[in-house]
Amino acid sequence: MTGIDINRGTSGVNLPVEVSQEIWADAQEASAIMSMARQISLPGSGASIPIITGDAEADWVNETDEKNVSRATLSNKTITPYKLAVIEPFSNEFRRDLPALYEELRRRLPGAIAKKFDSTVFGSTAPGSNFDTLGAASAVGLTPHATTVKLGTYSGLVAAYQSVATGGGSLDGWALSSQAKGLLLGQIDSTGRPLLLDSIQGGSAVPQLLGEPVNYSKGVYTAGTTNVIGFAGDWSSAVYGTVEGIKIDISNQATIADGVTTLTASDATTTVDVPNHLNLWQRNMFAVLVEVEIGFRVRDTDHFVKLTDAVRS
Repeated sequence: MTGIDINRGTSGVNLPVEVSQEIWADAQEASAIMSMARQISLPGSGASIPIITGDAEADWVNETDEKNVSRATLSNKTITPYKLAVIEPFSNEFRRDLPALYEELRRRLPGAIAKKFDSTVFGSTAPGSNFDTLGAASAVGLTPHATTVKLGTYSGLVAAYQSVATGGGSLDGWALSSQAKGLLLGQIDSTGRPLLLDSIQGGSAVPQLLGEPVNYSKGVYTAGTTNVIGFAGDWSSAVYGTVEGIKIDISNQATIADGVTTLTASDATTTVDVPNHLNLWQRNMFAVLVEVEIGFRVRDTDHFVKLTDAVRS
C-alpha cells in the first residue's frame, strides 16, 4: 500500500536518507548540554542508572599487617524521557526547490531542539518527574565591582571553580551565553589590552576558561533581576538519554492547531480562546514534524554553579 502523500518517497520532496542523522548531529553540536554531558540510550519507559555516592578508601598498613578493606557506596536514579517536538509548515511553492527545503530543515530545526532542551535544563521547570534541572544551583556574579579591583570577573570564575569543588565535583566545562562572552571580552589589563585574547585581530573566541572548555548556547541565558548568563560544573556527573534520536515526519493531509484566537462574547465581558486550525491540503501546504524523546539527570546539583551578571561583592 502506498503511503499517504506527502511522505518520504513522494516525487519532488524526497529528503536525503541522512537528513535525520544530520539534524541530530547538528542539534548535538548546537546544544551545550549535549556537547558536555554523557549520552545514553533509553527505553521508552525510562531507565534506572547507577550513581556512585562514595569511593573506596585506601589506608597505610605496616609490613605483614592485613590490608584495609573498603567499598564504594552506590545509589541509583530513574531517568524518564519526555517528548520535545516542533512542527514547521511550508508552502508547496517552497517545495519546488528541494535543496532549499533541505537546507532550511538543517539550518533551523536543530537549533530549535537544542535551544529548548538547554533552556529547560538550565531553567527551573522540568517537563516532569525524574528529569533534573540546574536552576537551583548556587549563583556566582561575574560583573566587576566598580571600585574594588580584586572583585573582578576573574575572581568570579575562580569562585565558581571553588563552589563546584566544595560541592564535591570537579569543574570540567563552562556553558556560556553570548552575554557572558561579551562580558569576558570586555576584560582588559591596565594598558587596555584584552585579557582573554591573544590579539584583537585573532578573533573573539574564548575557547577555554581556567583550562576547561567553553560551550556557547542561546538556551543558557535567562532574564531576571540578575540575568543568568552561564553555568559551570562537573559534566562527567551529568547524563542525557534519548529513545530513538531525532524522528521526522512529513504530511500535507493533516490539519494542525496553530495558536489561538481570543474571541469576545456578545456580553463584552466573556472571552474564549479558539484554536486556529490550519488545513494543509486546503492551503497547498505541507508540514514537517521533528521530535525527540529525551531526559536529563545529574549526580548532584551541588556539582554545578549558576553564573549571573550580578556585581561581585
